[in-house]
Amino acid sequence: MSVFKTILNTIPRPFLIKISYVVRPFIAWWLKGDNFTDPIDGKSFKKLLPYGYETQRENALSPSTLSLERHRLLWLYLKNETVFFTSEKKLKVLHIAPEQCFLDIFKKQENLDYITSDLESPIADIKADICDLPFKNEEFDVVFCNHVLEHIPDDTKAMQELHRILKKDGFGIFQIPQDVHRAETFEDNSITDPKERAKIFGQYDHVRIYGLDYFDKLKSIGFKVEEAHYAKTMNPELVRKYALAKDEILPVCYKY
Repeated sequence: MSVFKTILNTIPRPFLIKISYVVRPFIAWWLKGDNFTDPIDGKSFKKLLPYGYETQRENALSPSTLSLERHRLLWLYLKNETVFFTSEKKLKVLHIAPEQCFLDIFKKQENLDYITSDLESPIADIKADICDLPFKNEEFDVVFCNHVLEHIPDDTKAMQELHRILKKDGFGIFQIPQDVHRAETFEDNSITDPKERAKIFGQYDHVRIYGLDYFDKLKSIGFKVEEAHYAKTMNPELVRKYALAKDEILPVCYKY
């Protein structure tokens, strides 16, 4: 087992978040080069760090922002395909389980009223259960909930809450780890052993692996869903340079 895999599987996530703020400047300096570029901060590296709880992915984790493939893809989509950074109207944004690579940047955006929430994260503003969010109906213009639902036993209730708090004409992006070769989502509540969960679901604290029917479930909740195959629209050299996952599908959800 690699050093990074051992760290991920043995150190609690809240503590990892705290210590990462200390160590990442040193790792970023050590790995600086020109093979890969993190589009979030524009810094380049000779290689990125491996990442993965069960199967390690090479060149996945940016040393500077700690972004993964999915974060960099989301950043590019927001920047190039939405008004998230340019809206003249101030957008009220809720970010469930905020990622470090976005946190400081989004907080400084003058066009955003940016609120973060999570049950355990030490960097979230509001401690809350995604299945019982302490927000009003149709309160937010934008909602992010990325790589959260696969941890939630009652993901239907969580999706209903996301739909409830999103304004009409607002949008949400709810990324999940998805097997794009699997038609139907697989879950088995009898699997409780962390090692067995890691083997079957890809991570010790996941309770399912989503298939392509994930989008249909979002639609059944009431969302209009755009399946954005964004990396496939990009220049292949940029996909390589930014270290993106070319098969990642962004679930962009609208409420009307």
